[in-house]
Amino acid sequence: MDVLLELLDPKWWLGMLGPLATIGVIAIIFAETGLLVGFFLPGDSLLVAAGIFSSAAAAQGLGIAPLSFPTLLIFAPVAAVAGAQFGHFLGGRFGRKLFEKPDSRLFKKEHVDKAEFYFEKFGPAKAVVAARFMPIVRTFMNPVAGVLEMDPRRFFVWNVVGGVVWVEALLLVGYFLGAKVENIDKYILPGVFVVIALSLIPIVREVIKSRRVVVPEPKGRHHAGR
Repeated sequence: MDVLLELLDPKWWLGMLGPLATIGVIAIIFAETGLLVGFFLPGDSLLVAAGIFSSAAAAQGLGIAPLSFPTLLIFAPVAAVAGAQFGHFLGGRFGRKLFEKPDSRLFKKEHVDKAEFYFEKFGPAKAVVAARFMPIVRTFMNPVAGVLEMDPRRFFVWNVVGGVVWVEALLLVGYFLGAKVENIDKYILPGVFVVIALSLIPIVREVIKSRRVVVPEPKGRHHAGR
């Protein structure tokens, strides 16, 4: 349980990264969106925390140097877009065999099925953007889009829209909180659970709806965006 709380706590990540926190946040955003094993990384809460600890007062409370907010504003969206593009490339290059492996602690086929369900339910463009705000789904949506042959140019356009809105919005929320709320570092972990709960609302809603609907098995290869 303690290990899980550490993994969910962005303060732990930032404290561990120390003087490399700014670069570390950017690298984690790339890994969470581009690498299948990165689904457990705290993308949403880490971005909010990065904005908060760009404030000198908040960073001092954590015992680290303030993160570079301008650097995060420029390069974190680039990492989010590049990571998703890499995921899309992997899906297009390796196809379904990318997901054909037994369940393990780091891989559950249900994550892939859930991403494919949203892709087919909302359509390619809306799914790529909406997935940014859904933990786990945003990691698997990109390779799923590649497997389902979403046109690379169309994917890129909506990937940029989703990536920029997601990253910049959470960074700005964090920066505003860090500047306005005293002792904000005391509220980080409770805030993480709030962020997770809000992010899971769309998933829970769809699960409740799907109890009355039989979701069809994925059909071979599809052609999206062509």
